[in-house]
Amino acid sequence: MIVELGHFTLLLALLVAVLQMVMPLWGAHRNWSSWMAVGQPAALAQAILLTFSFCALTYAFVTSDFSVRLVALNSHTLKPMLYKVTGVWGNHEGSMLLWCLIVALFGALVALFGGNLPDRLKARVLGVQAAVGVAFLGFLIFTSNPFLRLASPPMNGQDLNPLLQDPGLAFHPPFLYVGYVGLSMSFSFAVAALIEGRVDAAWGRWVRPWTLLAWLNLTIGIALGSWWAYYELGWGGFWFWDPVENASFMPWLISAALLHSAIVVEKREALKSWTILLAILAFGFSLIGAFIVRSGVLTSVHAFANDPERGVYLLGITGIFMGGALTLYAARASEMQAKGVFSTVSRESALVMNNVLLAVATFVVFIGTIWPLVAEMAFDRKVSVGPPFFDAAFTPFMVLLAFLLPLGSILPWKRANLSRSLRTLWLAAVAAFVVFALAWTVQTGRSLLAPMGALLAGWLIVGAAADLWVRTGRGGLADKLSRAWRLPRADWGRVVAHTGFGVTIFGIAAMQAWQIEDVRTAQIGETFEVGGYSVTLADVQEVEGPNYISTLATMRMAKGGHEEAVLTPESRFYPVAGMPTTEAAIDNGVFRDLYVVIGDEQPDGSWAVRVFVKPFANWIWAGAIIMAIGGGLSLTDRRFRIAAGARNARATVPAE
Repeated sequence: MIVELGHFTLLLALLVAVLQMVMPLWGAHRNWSSWMAVGQPAALAQAILLTFSFCALTYAFVTSDFSVRLVALNSHTLKPMLYKVTGVWGNHEGSMLLWCLIVALFGALVALFGGNLPDRLKARVLGVQAAVGVAFLGFLIFTSNPFLRLASPPMNGQDLNPLLQDPGLAFHPPFLYVGYVGLSMSFSFAVAALIEGRVDAAWGRWVRPWTLLAWLNLTIGIALGSWWAYYELGWGGFWFWDPVENASFMPWLISAALLHSAIVVEKREALKSWTILLAILAFGFSLIGAFIVRSGVLTSVHAFANDPERGVYLLGITGIFMGGALTLYAARASEMQAKGVFSTVSRESALVMNNVLLAVATFVVFIGTIWPLVAEMAFDRKVSVGPPFFDAAFTPFMVLLAFLLPLGSILPWKRANLSRSLRTLWLAAVAAFVVFALAWTVQTGRSLLAPMGALLAGWLIVGAAADLWVRTGRGGLADKLSRAWRLPRADWGRVVAHTGFGVTIFGIAAMQAWQIEDVRTAQIGETFEVGGYSVTLADVQEVEGPNYISTLATMRMAKGGHEEAVLTPESRFYPVAGMPTTEAAIDNGVFRDLYVVIGDEQPDGSWAVRVFVKPFANWIWAGAIIMAIGGGLSLTDRRFRIAAGARNARATVPAE
């Protein structure tokens, strides 16, 4: 009964979404306040209906209701409860229901907290957001219904993909979806502004918190996915430039550009057309990501790889929304005249360069991701684009961006004195040189990767601190600390986020340059040396888990005669799914990770083992956490909640 109610509320949500799409948009066009007012209760009703529908599907998974086709295909009686719950979104149909729910929840948030928005802008935002909901609800109901029943339910299900039965990947999709769908709200604000023909400082302030919320969740989601790849797949890396990884990374890069560009709109009423275009493209890359993950046109270890017919539908959604928005943009671009002028040396110019670097970097990732498909379709050639291309083509833009960020934060608006601004950053330059020299001393004769990473990290981190220090003005230490405490949270958030970026850069460079890898076969009881550590394969045994059989090894790591860690890597086999997985064992540390993997038994009775010593590995994810904290600090800035200038904007919107 609950499942049928969930199906019914899903259908009803589509009808409410159509109502929310049509009436507010037409009411705003005709200036009918009663029709515009429909948007708010409709948005709340749609969110409530989809919440119930999602809870009904969750109930079916928790109770192992195998009469529901989706549960039978993606769950099992013996599966731990955590993975029964996360199995709801560990498949195409359930994840699309979650996507639709988040679209509706964002619309409900605008309805609840958009009191400062002009009535017609708010109505148009809710209408455009509902249009996104209608498209995906139609896709879900007509091609991917999660509530289909089986005439003859099996006794047990087929189980969830074993690779997804992991805490890191269990919570990775929800964060990504909040990020993807959060960019739909930036898109809705952009299209609403284009329809209205008005973009100003107040609009820049309204769109920033939604973009920031999306970027923050994308940061967390990407970090969780990277962490999962690091310890679950057993290959020892954290990023492989996989198509699905790139599908989330491209919106992250564009949304970072949008955040910086919206600042210029808010502060100087410049870059209006460019900011609107970024808002459209950010959601466009989210739609492209959905197509890559769900169409099956590109292979990935964690793609849903569904049939191409669904991919065609998603491609159609992308074409309609992007084509419509870009056509409207072309028609309205001439009306979005910039008011602020600025010189070549100014904060505005630095933010423009920031945007150019991020946009080109996104384009590089997009070309590398899509090129195998283009080559096969156009030239009938099988082409593989892997890490060597991305590392060589993408890295220079991030290096330039890292050098630019501290300087851009220090430069004044409109017109700046470059030499005076550089004097402010002398400490950052000295610190960067010191850490560069230290890194070079540690690894004399080896690659420049780690020293360059240390240089960029020092420049970013000390430069961020210098930015904060300059904003405290003149006076004694006590006065400056007091003023620093009273600085807007957005300033603190920017400094923290830039610091996190520096930490991540150093972690990536240090781990890739200094890691030690040893691959060999070893007999039980054998001891060998890896990077100054004595490694002993103490034991290998077979154990049975709740829904898998595991080959469990015990490996002892010692240094200087003292035992550092006892690690237990596993090689699991899931009989129901018929899939093996590798569970690496990791001894985490602030300055290094000890990482071991057990492989197959060899004919002579030895075992294949891989041992890594990975310096500063955890700094990669620590930096991502710091970036997310910075985004959270900025999101709590009082100015975002008030949206200064909203009252004036409400009063000056011309009637149509």
